[in-house]
Amino acid sequence: MNAKENSRKSFDKQAETYNTGKYGAHSRRQYNYILKKISEYKISSLLDVGCGTGEMLRLISERFPKIELTGVDISLNMLDKAKSKIGNMANLILSDSEKLPFDDNSFELVMCNDSFHHYPSPLNVLSEFHRVLKPEGTLLISDYSIGFPIRQLMNLLIKYSHDGDVRIYSKKEYLKMLSECSFKGIDYKKINTTGCLITAKKVV
Repeated sequence: MNAKENSRKSFDKQAETYNTGKYGAHSRRQYNYILKKISEYKISSLLDVGCGTGEMLRLISERFPKIELTGVDISLNMLDKAKSKIGNMANLILSDSEKLPFDDNSFELVMCNDSFHHYPSPLNVLSEFHRVLKPEGTLLISDYSIGFPIRQLMNLLIKYSHDGDVRIYSKKEYLKMLSECSFKGIDYKKINTTGCLITAKKVV
């Protein structure tokens, strides 16, 4: 079974307890940092890739009610939880991050919280993020930030995981991948003991 199917199965199982259990704990620690960063931009449209149970979308809708929200996830159970929680506050779609069902230049901000380390083809995903962003749009990624050599050890152990994890990336790897996918103005910040917040721009 490949990483995508492992992720789908794992998140389907986690959906019931993700908002309060251990599996969603790291993601929850990023929420306030993301909300603060979003407040720095004047945007009217946002796509949350890997939106899970929709908790981040709920928080964004409460804080920034004028933003048109869209969320995609690979797990149907996660999306069911999101729909029951946020209803019509966001457009929720079952989708693969490598094949986003949107036109070019659709969103002013694309965000991805705690799911990038699940993507087996990260350059394909970043290219899709770039494609659906509007010119001068912003990409916001929040994920694990773990120093060497612990990161190296974790990446070795990930091979034996059944949760769909693929790789925890270093700052250098993120900068390289984003540059290869034509992003500019890349900013990488460590935000807590195990997290980072990355922003980049689509400059045309």
